[in-house]
Amino acid sequence: MNIHKNLIALLFILFGYSVQAQNLMNKYNLMPWPNEIQENANLFSINPNLTISIKGEDSGRVNHAVINFLRRLSGRTGIFIDKGFPNTNKKSKSSINIYFDTISNLTLGEDESYTLTITNKHITINAKTDIGAIRGIETLLQLTSSNKTTYYFPGVNVTDKPRFVWRGLMIDAARHFQPIDVIKRNLDAMASVKLNVFHWHLTDDHGFRVASKIYPKLQELASDGLFYTQEQVKEIVAYASLLGIRVVPEFDVPGHASAILTAYPNLGSKENYDYQIERFAGVFNPTLNPSKEETYQFLNKLFTEMASLFPDAYFHIGGDENAGKHWNESEEIQNFKNTHGLKSNHDLQTYFNIRLEKILKKSNKFLMGWDEIMTKNMPTTAVIHSWRGKNEGLKESTLIEAAKKGYQTVLSNGYYIDRMLSVAHHYSVDPIGNATLTDSELKNILGGEATMWSELVTPLTIDSRIWPRTAAIAERFWSPKEVNDINNMLIRLEDVNHKLEELGLTHLKNKSVILRNLTNYQNISSLTVLSNICEPLKVYSRNKGGTEYKTFSPFTLFADACNVDASEALKFHSAVTNYLNKSTTGNKNEIISFLDKWICNQQKFSLLKPNRKLNEISSSYENLANASKIIKKKLSKKISKKQTIVLEKALKSIKNPFVDVEFAIYNDLKKLATQSKN
Repeated sequence: MNIHKNLIALLFILFGYSVQAQNLMNKYNLMPWPNEIQENANLFSINPNLTISIKGEDSGRVNHAVINFLRRLSGRTGIFIDKGFPNTNKKSKSSINIYFDTISNLTLGEDESYTLTITNKHITINAKTDIGAIRGIETLLQLTSSNKTTYYFPGVNVTDKPRFVWRGLMIDAARHFQPIDVIKRNLDAMASVKLNVFHWHLTDDHGFRVASKIYPKLQELASDGLFYTQEQVKEIVAYASLLGIRVVPEFDVPGHASAILTAYPNLGSKENYDYQIERFAGVFNPTLNPSKEETYQFLNKLFTEMASLFPDAYFHIGGDENAGKHWNESEEIQNFKNTHGLKSNHDLQTYFNIRLEKILKKSNKFLMGWDEIMTKNMPTTAVIHSWRGKNEGLKESTLIEAAKKGYQTVLSNGYYIDRMLSVAHHYSVDPIGNATLTDSELKNILGGEATMWSELVTPLTIDSRIWPRTAAIAERFWSPKEVNDINNMLIRLEDVNHKLEELGLTHLKNKSVILRNLTNYQNISSLTVLSNICEPLKVYSRNKGGTEYKTFSPFTLFADACNVDASEALKFHSAVTNYLNKSTTGNKNEIISFLDKWICNQQKFSLLKPNRKLNEISSSYENLANASKIIKKKLSKKISKKQTIVLEKALKSIKNPFVDVEFAIYNDLKKLATQSKN
């Protein structure tokens, strides 16, 4: 009997905690959600007398974080804070006191834990390292709240630490070059959601993006003049360090090598081949020749030079998507394979990778590569970057296989944000899932990275392709696995999305820039309405079946103004769901308000002075208006057979993509057309 009572009590405690946690998640727009948070019935009013003291020997990170905190807090609240910098008198007590013990070396597994306590009079952040302290500062800023009369920090006690030590964002600066200011503003955004690894993809078929003093032809012939100087690289590394972010470079070899071979064709696997920088997206055949000692001499000098620019212990060599076509066609390489007992191209690439690992070891670097590098002979000192999921011949995903084989491993499968899939899709992916692993195997899973490949993004649009979805992915990497309520995440994400703008991100405002260009600077309101219910084609289909984009093609089109998770489409879906569940007058009127908006704005659109770009959109917008008119009638009364035929024809058209986008409202319109009551 006592056992049953104890069990009931335990279940009550667990259920009670769950309810309490859910209530707090509905109350505070924190992202990522902390490990533990409890309210303490206090309230700290924000006023001009607010002061901050740093209680620890600072390398500059906490000072930088505090100054940014004060600027952002002042901007959010409109309060004229008297002291715009940290209190230099470390013995005096301030409104906010930040304590930490050590300065982080910014290495893998650095302690990022912190506690945050907010009372009526004081706020205290305690951390073991300065990195933990700046993570706590970000949480405090996210807690900024207001009522009719004041801005305040709610009384809470937070105890927090990350679930994974590797929480990254990869930005591809090779296919489309991303200037320094783009990188910096995205680093700021990363820090705001506690990401700690910037993976910088710096070479590919489309360009070599770092100046080499040893091999200057790389930037002279293989970059179109778009590259980072070594001083700029150091600037980014230093800036990232201030934010508690490690920088891991990627120099992709032996495949994806068109740019390198444009500059140094003698290193190629195919003789008398016209190596050129690639302009199209795709996977190409040019590959470094692994049978030439000259190749390793080149990479030894190049990697040693590049490694000196990046203090992090990890160096990514790519190693992906090498089909080996040029290897198969080379008699020299085939003879080399036979001489060294290499039976397959996988064996040859492993030989190549092992040589690179030895080169990098001299610079005190660990080799990291995409999951193709995981072969039976590859040393477990390499880090496996899982991107393909469960591959042919594997019982489990490459991430889990790697962990079980003793490799450290990082997950990107499921976090390819360039595929333009919904935030709900990415949020539902857990780095470990339901895999059964030993403690040592679990430690091998370092974390994950969102990946922003740049075939279809430019500095104008990259922010809108990364954010806000990456904030939700950051939560998967930081927060406990049990924090996985998609609906609650979407509510919190909407708030975070707008606050990201204060960091200089252009993910919201550049939509208007693109739409103004489309209209030749006419009124964009009708086009804005349309863009809010359209989404870019998904999973690379934008680059298939129609016009194939080159690196210098226009990326100022309607598809570039549209985002994943079209805002009005999500709201319309909710309205339709409510109406089909309960067809009240209120629910019906909510749907009609959407339909009226599309009818009215299509009429406004038709009054714009036409141009070729608008003409391509016109018929789809007209079909939407026609379908909306008939569905509106059908919601209230029976429609004629002729109207039914017109509706079916309009819906069929709406289902089809146009100008590289699709109507995100199609399925809900179809439901109304087929299920609404006459």
